[in-house]
Amino acid sequence: MRERAISDTEHDRGRKAAAERVSPHALDLDNYIPAQLAYLTNRLTSTATAAYRPRFGVGLSDWRIIAMLGREPWIQAARVCEATGMDKGAVSRSLRDLIAHGLVEARADRASQRRQLMALTAKGLVVHDHLVRMSIERERRLLAGLSREERRIVQSLLARMKNNVGLLAAALDEGDERTEHR
Repeated sequence: MRERAISDTEHDRGRKAAAERVSPHALDLDNYIPAQLAYLTNRLTSTATAAYRPRFGVGLSDWRIIAMLGREPWIQAARVCEATGMDKGAVSRSLRDLIAHGLVEARADRASQRRQLMALTAKGLVVHDHLVRMSIERERRLLAGLSREERRIVQSLLARMKNNVGLLAAALDEGDERTEHR
């Protein structure tokens, strides 16, 4: 089948039709901070998984749990959720896989037999230490070209935005009309 060339008139009609579908309220995604943060998160996630999974058999969710347990052993899954912002289902699935691969050990919580406490195994600690070295190198590359002061500013701004995320959730809980469709 032969493709026919698109005439200038057809091209102009196509642009006009597309322009009619552009919202006057469209976001400038290059300057919309949540979009920029999402882009960075997606790229960091995909490159981390590509680096960690082939070598250690863990993805980024697993690594976040391993990092948490390397800092706070014998904690409940709820503490992992609280500290990482991950949802219960993702934490539960990752913990199941980490236990199956011998990286995490679980035992009953004496205070509540219905809950379990998690800690890294000896094998998990070895993987943790390798991943820490890789992660620090990834961070170094990510922040290359930023001065010590700029890094401090980035940390400060991120901490403030992290605190403000709670305001977003509170606005939803209160039924803030500014977030509703008009």
